[in-house]
Amino acid sequence: MNSIERRNQSILGMWLMICCVVLLILVVVGGATRLTGSGLSMVEWQPVTGFIPPMNEETWMQEFDAYRASPEYQKLNYGMSLAEFKVIYWWEFGHRLLARGLGLVFALPLVWFWWRGIIPPRLRWPLVGLLVLGGLQGYMGWYMVQSGLVDIPRVSPYRLAAHLTLALIIFAIMFRLAMGLLWPAPPRREASRWRGWTMALLALASITIVSGAFVAGLHAGLVYNTFPLMAGRWIPDGILGLEPMWRNFFENTATVQFTHRVLALTTLAVTLITWFRVWKREADPVIRRTFHVLAAVAMGQVTLGIATLLMYVPVTLGTIHQGGAVILLSAILSADYVVSRQRDRVPETAHSGRLAAT
Repeated sequence: MNSIERRNQSILGMWLMICCVVLLILVVVGGATRLTGSGLSMVEWQPVTGFIPPMNEETWMQEFDAYRASPEYQKLNYGMSLAEFKVIYWWEFGHRLLARGLGLVFALPLVWFWWRGIIPPRLRWPLVGLLVLGGLQGYMGWYMVQSGLVDIPRVSPYRLAAHLTLALIIFAIMFRLAMGLLWPAPPRREASRWRGWTMALLALASITIVSGAFVAGLHAGLVYNTFPLMAGRWIPDGILGLEPMWRNFFENTATVQFTHRVLALTTLAVTLITWFRVWKREADPVIRRTFHVLAAVAMGQVTLGIATLLMYVPVTLGTIHQGGAVILLSAILSADYVVSRQRDRVPETAHSGRLAAT
């Protein structure tokens, strides 16, 4: 690879990493929008003109009148003042504006890089696929909001989970592509002994995050606000009270919170076991440092989750916890990338000799 190709790869990698940061901020703002009860304040979807906020009292009243005709106002916020409406409106408007901003941050450089011939052929279809997924994500956001504009003023937990899942898929693809461009290395000739662990962690963390979306959608974090017991029991009553049984894992608040707890603690346990094995047996300092970071992030995320639960889901902690899920996903993807790539042989040291002896 010549210097120009390497420079182009670095440019593309930095661009994708910037897109990842913007998406992380978008997920955090989305969490704050949900926790402040702002998600249903805008009852129309205007993909082209929706970036223009109300500019005067007349347009504000038009938006407010549209909201007052919605089920959320009629059943939950009846009597809300215009000043109070503006607060929740700005949260949702900011969330949608940031989503549009991410679309521009991705699409405009993509066109420019393509025209300049910077994008190698192997990346063209993956990047076009990401653009399509981004457009689908915008529609999914509106599809989610629509579910709360009917009789029950609450978005469907299923649609909320789908919306978050698609965002994480987009993030994971962009992040993995960015790592490959910024730190290129050929795949290992033989499977790493840690690859199975990182793939298991990726699966566990993904399922845990999706289960967290159902916790959020059902407001299940506002019940059983003790830890480790739930209402004085390890397994709460009514955990399988719905029929058919599968509905409990998506619609029963007790089951959903219990499942999320178990998944989170299982993910932490597997992370710490993996970290301990790497620490005892791996000589590569890059791999060791990567798993040190992963273990710290996992412990921090679980601690945040417990604190959020015990404090009845304050906006700040709940928002940070949602962002922490993306950070944890990033740490696992980084660990998986490091262990799956071929690196120069680590020189034998006294430390590596001690590891081999163990």
